[in-house]
Amino acid sequence: MRRFFYGACGVGVMLLSLAAGAFVFALSRTPVFADGEGYEISAGASSSAAIVQTDDAFAYKLFHAAAGESVRYEGDVAARLIKEFSAKLCFYEQACGVSHYYLYTPRLGEGVFLNGCAVNLHIAVRGERTVAGTPLIFGGV
Repeated sequence: MRRFFYGACGVGVMLLSLAAGAFVFALSRTPVFADGEGYEISAGASSSAAIVQTDDAFAYKLFHAAAGESVRYEGDVAARLIKEFSAKLCFYEQACGVSHYYLYTPRLGEGVFLNGCAVNLHIAVRGERTVAGTPLIFGGV
């Protein structure tokens, strides 16, 4: 009887461990951006492998590798996103009517190095449209 009890406890511990691992894995697949439209995922081992548009970023990321993510917003929401991510500005560029904010936030991964700075959040604003991406935006604004 004692052997059965210990065996059942062992199975229970293993099941709880599996559930905890699955929960942590699912958390790592949560989309970076909570709102917006036109969610795009840079799929594969590199950011240029493929751009996949999806309505359910979580489901896509659950089964596929993601090298980056981006989303579009109506209006200029750069200030809101910078505050939401507690991001620090690395540098700013303006080209062809688009304002580019290259930022770093500890809430995201390592990112890429540009101009000697680690960048893991890129926000671009053109008129009344904002695009945000991590580590960079791969595509147009």
